[in-house]
Amino acid sequence: MYSGQSVGFVRLANGAGTLTGGTSPFREQLLFDGRWRAGVDRITTPVGASLRTSGLSADHFTAAGLALAGVTAVVVGSGRLRLGLLLLILSALPDLLDGAVAKATGTASPRGAFFDSVADRVSDSLVLGGIAWYLAGEDGGRAALLPMAVLAVSTLVSYERAKAEALGYSAKGGLMERAERIAALCLGLLVPALLVPVLWVMLVLTGTTAVQRFAKVWRQASVAQPRPVRPQARWRRPERTERPWPSATVAVWRARRQSRSDTRTRRTRRWGAGTRP
Repeated sequence: MYSGQSVGFVRLANGAGTLTGGTSPFREQLLFDGRWRAGVDRITTPVGASLRTSGLSADHFTAAGLALAGVTAVVVGSGRLRLGLLLLILSALPDLLDGAVAKATGTASPRGAFFDSVADRVSDSLVLGGIAWYLAGEDGGRAALLPMAVLAVSTLVSYERAKAEALGYSAKGGLMERAERIAALCLGLLVPALLVPVLWVMLVLTGTTAVQRFAKVWRQASVAQPRPVRPQARWRRPERTERPWPSATVAVWRARRQSRSDTRTRRTRRWGAGTRP
């Protein structure tokens, strides 16, 4: 991706991470990313640098991969699995190179990362939809629902990571991410007899990945977050003090109060004598 956190279907992740907030270490289980990512980067980085002067942007490679995924879905749905395998590999190559080109040209941006992520989801839907179409024509029955189940769970895995990162947590890792799913599909297309068993394995491992990511984010979110310390105000309003009354004003006020008191006293005496004011 253009953000530098992932390149195509090779997603970057730490081999072992620790949960934020001082919890115990949580080791991420990785297959493709943790073992071969560095080797793939050593190959794609020079290629991306050589393509810098070609006039092609990273968006062009992302769009090309998306178009090839659509062609792959049509070919696989028509039953030509070996040709579909070749097209699936070709559709993965632009997805590998778009991040390298973005880095080489200095055009990495959140917009490109968003485009690449959406293109990945659409490509997965197209390829698995083509496999479902093929199984519906060959086996019939419920076999066509298997690729759709894999698509649903893989979408959940991607959503968990996106939501966790939006909340400030990490949800990388797992037994089967997108790179492993593409490799498994290549095996199923290469050996058609293994296609359905491979899909079952993908469903189980992708579901396990979803559970792993949920548990990882749950542990991070369960840590009590420290309450923010309220900064002290630099300027404090001075305390209000009573200003003394002028002596002349006090004398007038006392004279008026004494006059009212004398009036009430005279009225009381008259009423006591039986006269009305």
